[in-house]
Amino acid sequence: MTNMASPILMSGVVHGPPYTEGTLRDHENQSGEVTFILLGFSEYPELQGPLFLVFLTIYTVTVLGNLGMITVIHINPKLHTPMYFFLSHLSFVDFCYSTAVTPKLLENLVVEDRTISFTGCIMQFFVACTFVVTETLLLAVMAYDRFVAVCNPLLYTVVMSQKLCSLLVGASYLCALAYSLTFTYFLLKLSFCGTNFINNFVCEHGAIVAVSCSDPYISQMIILVCATFNEISTLLIILTSYVFIFITVMKMPSTGGRHKVFSTCSSHLTAITIFHGTILFLYCVPKTKSSWLMVKVASVFYTVVIPMLNPLIYSLRNKDVKETVKKLINTK
Repeated sequence: MTNMASPILMSGVVHGPPYTEGTLRDHENQSGEVTFILLGFSEYPELQGPLFLVFLTIYTVTVLGNLGMITVIHINPKLHTPMYFFLSHLSFVDFCYSTAVTPKLLENLVVEDRTISFTGCIMQFFVACTFVVTETLLLAVMAYDRFVAVCNPLLYTVVMSQKLCSLLVGASYLCALAYSLTFTYFLLKLSFCGTNFINNFVCEHGAIVAVSCSDPYISQMIILVCATFNEISTLLIILTSYVFIFITVMKMPSTGGRHKVFSTCSSHLTAITIFHGTILFLYCVPKTKSSWLMVKVASVFYTVVIPMLNPLIYSLRNKDVKETVKKLINTK
């Protein structure tokens, strides 16, 4: 139940040898000596090489796609609008949380030593959690932006002022940072013992608390309440915004106008569906041994593939972005 509220993903954990009460006391507060081993896809040694090439290709496209999107938005004055301002930050967030996870995944596919230090594991969780939560908030902000643009087009430039846009983006980062700092603080209050085997390729809250030698109840309840509130509130904003958008569009007399609005909103809806759909799918996976491979595959899609898909979704469906890219290519 507690893993259902994890802001990143669910994970299988394989503990080391059992500890007696005396051993636990000896290891308490020895977090600096704790080592985690990310098993990843080590049970499939014949796939290590092909998986490395696949993930390297995906990560390369992710970096080029997201940084390219930021560059295109920056150099094209036609794209200096609230929607693209939010999109540039979405690309930055995708780049950051992919970079927090994928390089370590690639390293573990080519080396036998898959260990990660306690500090490294906590930092990976903190960074990934910060940017994943930021993305959930940014998608809600972008839904509100589309609501104002479609339902109040005459007031759009007044309502979505540069000051408000900066405030919404800043609040998204600060709120995500507050979440991550809170989760990390309660993780650091736990005690850990020796070497722990994590049956995944990334450090996440459920995996870390599962190998704790102390009672993780408070940490689990904090993340359960916060993550559930965050998911429900952002989805509520998104659904409410698009209900009003749909009602407004259906009242339009022109089919051309409807097509234009649906074309503008379709990219955002696609990104929302993929992002939140994957999260909800992960939370519904039963915690059985036979399901851990499915969890790993879904986790890869969530942390590695989605950051690559977002810039492709927005660029391939956007005329202004495609025209800017063509001009850049022709100029070079």
